[in-house]
Amino acid sequence: MASHRASSSPRPNAAFRELRGQRSPGEFAAAVRRAGREIGEHVSCDARYVGRVESGEIRCPNYAYERVFRHMFPGRELADMGFAPRESVRGRGARKKGSAPSGQTESPAESRTSPGEDGAFRRGSRSNFDSNEESDVLRRAFMTSGTAAMAAASLGAAPGTRGPRRAGESDACAVEQAVRQIRVLDDRHGADGLYRRAARPLKAAYELLDAQTRRQSVADRLHAGAGELAISVGWLAHDSGRFSDARSHYAEALATARVAGDPALEAHAFCNTAFLARDAGRPREAVRAAQAAQRAGGRLGSARLMSLLALREAGGWARLGDGPACEEALLRARTLFERGPDDADPEWMTFFGEAELEGLEAQCWSALGDWKRAAEHADRAVDLQDPHFARNIALYTAQLAGDLARGGAPDEAAAAGCRALDLLEEVQSSRVRTMLTATARQLRRHAQDPVVADFLARHQPVAQAG
Repeated sequence: MASHRASSSPRPNAAFRELRGQRSPGEFAAAVRRAGREIGEHVSCDARYVGRVESGEIRCPNYAYERVFRHMFPGRELADMGFAPRESVRGRGARKKGSAPSGQTESPAESRTSPGEDGAFRRGSRSNFDSNEESDVLRRAFMTSGTAAMAAASLGAAPGTRGPRRAGESDACAVEQAVRQIRVLDDRHGADGLYRRAARPLKAAYELLDAQTRRQSVADRLHAGAGELAISVGWLAHDSGRFSDARSHYAEALATARVAGDPALEAHAFCNTAFLARDAGRPREAVRAAQAAQRAGGRLGSARLMSLLALREAGGWARLGDGPACEEALLRARTLFERGPDDADPEWMTFFGEAELEGLEAQCWSALGDWKRAAEHADRAVDLQDPHFARNIALYTAQLAGDLARGGAPDEAAAAGCRALDLLEEVQSSRVRTMLTATARQLRRHAQDPVVADFLARHQPVAQAG
């Protein structure tokens, strides 16, 4: 027993400490975040995370951090940086070996594919996969790289025919890559142009659930991947104003989670259901769904997840006009957020940083009619947001414009509205357009103001196009 305890004690990571050099943990964390932005990865690295790595508490980084560290230290493998082999690590939020990535388990899609000279992904050895013609098509459909436009078009390439007789790792990888691809495209370009294209790969993913699988781990990954894909497609419907479609997709994901016994997927499905219920004018349902998400998510060990779920609850209380309950949930969300990132944080939460925290709090104060407080938080959200998340910057800017308009600052509101209109040149979001239309209605009585007049003139064609 003594030897077992000794062997399980964290061993300081001297190699990683050497890589940090003379920089303080905070300075090194900032360098990690900058490196992440250079390659399109959003990592919420802070001094606490660096300390946990160096102390040996984090024995192997999740995939996002691994990519960033490899970018920072070219030519070094994980072992060279003092990390343990991935297959030997089981984090608190890890699934069974071979399951869908949660930040602790390796994704075969990343380990067995590599970009060719033309940017397209090449398959690994055919002996690694249970493969047939249809799964090849799925891989091409889900994993095509290139420009955003090419990637968006590839989402519609999956066939709607009967699924393959046998599904293997390659199919699970394809579904997982589809989820990641949709999220990246949505972050950069918004939902409107993606929703219709995403429906066919979702259908193909659910067809795979009826296929035979040799290993339970593959079946688990297919269920988790299909459920996450349903949530992603549901979000595209949600953000583009198709609330009925979104509700159906979220319910499908929740059913998949229940069938698979997957609390992480269940928490995510309830999280999005709460957000949708709030937006659809069902605030009491939003509160109950957020509380159900917290019951499921409480088993996962992620403070950041619980912070987001508390914010979902706060949004419901705000729409119900219950200020004290909303403030209690907001305080709980901030307390949990300040515990910092963790390896147990779900992969889908890469969008949830300080900017999103501020943006969601702004929405709460706006719903409660405290326009000044709402504008302060929305302004901070815009300043803090990573440029990769163009859609969120547009959303927070539109939120700011609306709060300023209602708070009696028409000039500032119009200026913010113009900035949001600039962002709509690259972002397609019905939500943002709807918010700007509401702001325009608020500002019409100030149309004699030159700044307001400019915004109203610029907004008119956007409203007509919508």
